[in-house]
Amino acid sequence: MTDAEWPLELEGVTESVVTTLGPNGRWNVAALGLFAGDPVTARTWGRTRTRRNFETEGGGYVQFVRDPVDFVDAACSIREEDEPVLPSADAWASVDAGAIDRGTEGGTEWVEWELHPIESAIERETVSTTNRGYYAVIEATVAASRLDVPEYDTETLRERIAYFEGVVERCGAPRDRAAFERFREHVDLGAGNGDEE
Repeated sequence: MTDAEWPLELEGVTESVVTTLGPNGRWNVAALGLFAGDPVTARTWGRTRTRRNFETEGGGYVQFVRDPVDFVDAACSIREEDEPVLPSADAWASVDAGAIDRGTEGGTEWVEWELHPIESAIERETVSTTNRGYYAVIEATVAASRLDVPEYDTETLRERIAYFEGVVERCGAPRDRAAFERFREHVDLGAGNGDEE
């Protein structure tokens, strides 16, 4: 392994955007939760493009973005790019990904990955603010990703999404509202994550 470092300190679970190279030569964009530790780990759920590309390519680019529209597109749709790093990435790390565990929960296969940075960069430094609208957008994408999982009650998830929509309307910045509009375009409340095959 290399001595490369993550471009920022990770704590708890950090939501990120990951790009992985697909068989068509384009970079698939998806959301990926990072679990802080040594090493950092992540889980893919189901037979997603991210899982397939990690298995065939052995890694990808983990990115830290503040743009809620880019995050919604990553979490709730199939998005592909010609370049691995999104223009909105404040920081990124090229990572090696190796499977360390796998199993099934609630009828869904999962794979746990160990992520090791090979190269990283900080594209811009910013002063963070705490905006409830932005975080409500992120939480809505998490709820939406569980809509097709038998372990979760669909009606409860729909109520949660409706609550987050209200938070975005009351507290969100214009970009957060645009992200929730995009979320409504991508998410059928009876369907699951757009990253599925």
